Amino acid sequence: MSDEKKIPILKLIVFIIDWHKTQIISQVFEEEQVRFHFISKGRGTASSEILDVLGIGASEKAVVLCLEQEVLVPVLLKEVRKKLGFHSPGAGIAFTIPLSGINNPILQVFKESIHKNEKIAAEIEHSLAAAAVKEKEGGAMSSEIKHDLIISIINQGYSDEFMTAAREAGASGGTVINARGLAHKGPVKFFGVSMQAEREIVIILTSREKKAPIMQAVSQAYGITSEAGGIVFSVPVDSMMGLSFE
Repeated sequence: MSDEKKIPILKLIVFIIDWHKTQIISQVFEEEQVRFHFISKGRGTASSEILDVLGIGASEKAVVLCLEQEVLVPVLLKEVRKKLGFHSPGAGIAFTIPLSGINNPILQVFKESIHKNEKIAAEIEHSLAAAAVKEKEGGAMSSEIKHDLIISIINQGYSDEFMTAAREAGASGGTVINARGLAHKGPVKFFGVSMQAEREIVIILTSREKKAPIMQAVSQAYGITSEAGGIVFSVPVDSMMGLSFE
């Protein structure tokens, strides 16, 4: 297949780290020549007591989104973990989400650099293939999706109550991002319910078996017809890892 016809497989990588570590991750992105990444400020929903026990400190978080070729994702994750520090408690978490589409100009940028780090990419593919064969021989190989990302968009001021309901249904925690809805002038309405312009995005990473109970609980209490005006949906997470070395 010619280079023109090659289509690189891309992944969306999501990092959730302490806000004061954003400079570290930005430095890694610059060194690894990551072209597309976006950083927004959020806050963790764990109690201060839990944060103190974990040694995490302030709950102000950075949510970092970046696009990268699938074969280079392990390289990027390895470098981020290294720069964040060995055995660093509460270093953060990273997970990847498969893309179902992307606009052509962005795809073209990746097509033009499809041979970037070609030698490293080939070594990674070889290592992954060897690991897959080993797992298959041991009967442990599985491509089943085991985690999901629940994304909820609610009216501002309801995130604490929302997370209480989510925890009671099995969620271990979440991250809240302040946002603003964009629509035509005048009140925004869904199903006849007025929606605030100021919104909060709550993201919860959970195991697949806990997804349905959590979504059902928060939808019943804080769904579209409630004062919170919540819109709740989920996307599959195809890989997940902590950023601290164990």
